[in-house]
Amino acid sequence: MADRYHRNIKKNKKSQVHSATKEKMADIIPKKGDYTEALGRRKTAVARVRLYPAKKTEVHVNGRPCDEYFGTDQLNMIARQALSIEEQKEHYLVSAYVKGSGPNAQAESIRLGTARALVQIDEELRSPLKQKGYLKRDPRSVERKKFGLLKARKAPAWVKR
Repeated sequence: MADRYHRNIKKNKKSQVHSATKEKMADIIPKKGDYTEALGRRKTAVARVRLYPAKKTEVHVNGRPCDEYFGTDQLNMIARQALSIEEQKEHYLVSAYVKGSGPNAQAESIRLGTARALVQIDEELRSPLKQKGYLKRDPRSVERKKFGLLKARKAPAWVKR
């Protein structure tokens, strides 16, 4: 009985967080619906990235500025890498909705989604993005746990007697 109660609380909080994120993103996104959308994935993180034409380049993740969302300079740099190639001259407002996994995988999924959206806009950006490795999806993920083992490969301690 208690498990069902706690599970429902989790579901309610999840929907509240989702609606709050949508409200924050509605303030940032331009009113016109002219955008390019792409999907980026890494481990279990999924990023839905939308690029809007803008006067200066900005990145917003789940309704918050990228600096505020990730906190560290390294993760900010990873999320913005696809926008910082020399061949790309236009400025975009990047709006990303990310869920799943951890901050590092989320930043990498935003980078992949942004790179894919840039290629949709301008096909000439494909080769420089590909050379840098921004269009390659990193397929590594956690290996599943097998029965009879403690983890994916860790076996219980063997006892002779």
